[in-house]
Amino acid sequence: MSALGDAMSASRADELRRAARALLRRPLLRATDPSFVLIRRYVPDLRDWFDRNTGWRLHIDSEVARLVKQPADTTDTTHPARDVRSKQPFGRRRYVLTCLALAALERADAQITLGRLAEQVVLGAADPELVTAGVEFTLSSRAERSDLATVVRLLLDLGVLTRVAGDEEAFVKDTGDALYDVRRRVLSALLAAPRGPSTVTAQGFEDRLAALLYEIPPTTDDLRNQRIRHRLTRRLLDEPVLYYEELDDAERAYLTSQRAAITARITELTGLVAETRAEGIAMVDPFDDLTDVRMPESGTEGHATLLLAEHLAQHGNRALPLEELHQYLRRKADEHRTYWRRNATDPGAEVELTETALGRLAALRLVDRADGAVTALPALSRYALAEPTIQETK
Repeated sequence: MSALGDAMSASRADELRRAARALLRRPLLRATDPSFVLIRRYVPDLRDWFDRNTGWRLHIDSEVARLVKQPADTTDTTHPARDVRSKQPFGRRRYVLTCLALAALERADAQITLGRLAEQVVLGAADPELVTAGVEFTLSSRAERSDLATVVRLLLDLGVLTRVAGDEEAFVKDTGDALYDVRRRVLSALLAAPRGPSTVTAQGFEDRLAALLYEIPPTTDDLRNQRIRHRLTRRLLDEPVLYYEELDDAERAYLTSQRAAITARITELTGLVAETRAEGIAMVDPFDDLTDVRMPESGTEGHATLLLAEHLAQHGNRALPLEELHQYLRRKADEHRTYWRRNATDPGAEVELTETALGRLAALRLVDRADGAVTALPALSRYALAEPTIQETK
């Protein structure tokens, strides 16, 4: 009976871990996702853990599960929305179109065509405030139709829309249309903020963002410690590396005394393993599926990123100018031309390769970019190659 109890306890812990990892991997999950049943089974445990350790709210109903996360750092721009197909990051216009499309879908019927959605977005873009801000969207060019199609593919991936007929490419080519079901419960659960944007009266982007994410200040020591625990756990779950130097005195003191307890709770729930060094902490994923940026990766970009990481790590914390990195990858492209894609040796290709590599390294908190130069952060040292030591046998 004891062995059976231990086996059942281990099975329950494994299922809870898989449910938590599913939510961390995709904080918005539809009922069609294979993990949805598992999440519903452990709602009380998951809700209690996230509320107590992160302050994140878990919403679940018959159609959607939503972990309402609060960002640890609102200034981080290294994880943008991306085109589902090309993986290219969204630009300013696509972000605006996403917001306008969501606003139009909020007022739409249960089904909508892409052409009808486009008309509503064009009307929204004609708002005087958007025009004054330099936003222009008239649907008069293929590029504009392509941007809207990219936004729709993102909404399809999130589950806000379900395709019924047609496809986006026909709309881009102006030869056809597409029909979608609007998933209202998914749409209503999409926004992750403690308050509605319509209640914010502040002016200016930074002030409005701060007001949107405002949390009531703690009034007791226990509440202050709870707030610090929430911030630290959020960062350990969301960020590849937590550097001590980025913490204030209160956070650093709390982490020093509670580091083992905080990381143990995260490990127990998620399976992430704490790697603690003098500069900070990284929660490493042995299964390598809780990240949107992997390293190393195969292919030309993946190899170039690894080579650039090694090069930067060898120079310690000395800032290297971008032009030097361009020259380095230009040499490496010639050296590996047999294995890299053909256009990697084209004139100027090293610039794109460098930008792609640095984007990945910055997203992993391994480098810092400023004033046209790049500096290695401490965690990058794991990619430095040391001279081999040959031991003589007696």
